Amino acid sequence: MVRRDAFSPVLGSNPSSGRIPLRRAVSVIAMAACALFLATPVSAESISGALARAYGFNPDLNQQRAAARAVDENLPTALSGYRPTVTATADIGRSWSESNLPGGVTTRNASNPRGAALSVNQNIWNGNRTLNGVRRADSQILLARENIRITEQVTLAAGATSYMNVLRDTAILSLRRNNVEVLEQQLRQTRDRFQVGEVTRTDVAQAEASLAQGQADSFTAQSNLQTSIANFRQVVGIEPRNLQPARPVEKLLPRTLDVALGLSLTEHPAIQAALHNVDAASLNVKVIEGQLYPTLGVTGTVSKRYDPITSPGSDVLSASVVGSLSVPIYEGGAVYSAVRQSKELLGQARLQADLQREQIRANVVSSWGVWLNSKSVIEAAQAQVRAAEIALNGVREEAKVGQRTTLDVLNAQQALLNARVLLVTAQRDRVVSSYAVLASIGRLSASNLGLQVVTYDPTIHYDQVKGKWIGTSTPDGR
Repeated sequence: MVRRDAFSPVLGSNPSSGRIPLRRAVSVIAMAACALFLATPVSAESISGALARAYGFNPDLNQQRAAARAVDENLPTALSGYRPTVTATADIGRSWSESNLPGGVTTRNASNPRGAALSVNQNIWNGNRTLNGVRRADSQILLARENIRITEQVTLAAGATSYMNVLRDTAILSLRRNNVEVLEQQLRQTRDRFQVGEVTRTDVAQAEASLAQGQADSFTAQSNLQTSIANFRQVVGIEPRNLQPARPVEKLLPRTLDVALGLSLTEHPAIQAALHNVDAASLNVKVIEGQLYPTLGVTGTVSKRYDPITSPGSDVLSASVVGSLSVPIYEGGAVYSAVRQSKELLGQARLQADLQREQIRANVVSSWGVWLNSKSVIEAAQAQVRAAEIALNGVREEAKVGQRTTLDVLNAQQALLNARVLLVTAQRDRVVSSYAVLASIGRLSASNLGLQVVTYDPTIHYDQVKGKWIGTSTPDGR
């Protein structure tokens, strides 16, 4: 539940007045944060704490890290092309034979043939497929790491947005509920005045309609708050409780738009990922083309046979080392088709990199404009609130002497409420837009935000598996 009385300092000591004294016109969102009181023992009291928890426990971010660890295994897979393959075979059985010789002589033989062999195959050259495969695996690993950075940015931006949405919707709900209280008092006063003949039935109906609209708006605000709480729970992993005020991260932003654009084109993980994808696609062309080249290898075999039929009781030991050269002549056109296809995919990857640059540039310009605009909107909203307060007080005083109608008072009250809601929204937008700018240039990360977390290092798993020759257990013991 949200405590309505916690917002009384924002709305003034007298709810019926609807005024906010200037000396107390501090951040509405800051006051709203103190009022958020949900029934759960776990809390993320600051935006840094919420983002730190999202960084460590968000399932989307963790699944992307797991995907990157899986891609790390592409390197030992590619390196296996440099290593020999060893195969051991063994057999055992029972053999019978019967021979009918001239003169009615019959011979019967039985034996237990058995043997074992060891074969070692070593690739010498395969058209540089192994070399290019290793380089392709490196590019794929770098691409996966950039995808982690992309998901980290998305997660932190979503966490900041959901955090501020809870604060905003809590403040708006309090404003709506206080407005209902004001309208209820206004309706009581109007009915009293109607009983003594100072106003008409029309004035009472107008007050009743305004109260009904205020109650509907309050219910809508309650629904919006529940949605924001659910989104917070999805991103951060816990229910919000007693959220503290949050400030924009403007100190981390570049000073000018041109600087922001330059940084985004060199640092944004989406662009870096696209470039690594181009490298991987280029190397994939070379890997497939390698199938058209000759392959050179050597095979060593040693075997031992026991109880051959031709000489019962004896055994034979044999060994061989054979070099082989294989020259492809024609494979039905499948390899040629695969080469052409890989070249088209390479062209697509290059176009995607160009597209990514343009998208990032557009995002930077858009988010920068929204951030700058949010500052002006706050100033305008604050001025609007001050003017609406003065107007409401004036209309009420004029209504007491019959110069204003009940509808005029209700309209002035609604105008003040709308101005306060606009101010709350503008304050939320300034914080969220600052995070959006930081994400658009590629610098929204746990390290840049100074979150109290253990930074995930993808190179640890990479170093653990890159040189492994054998073993099915993962580094974490699975």
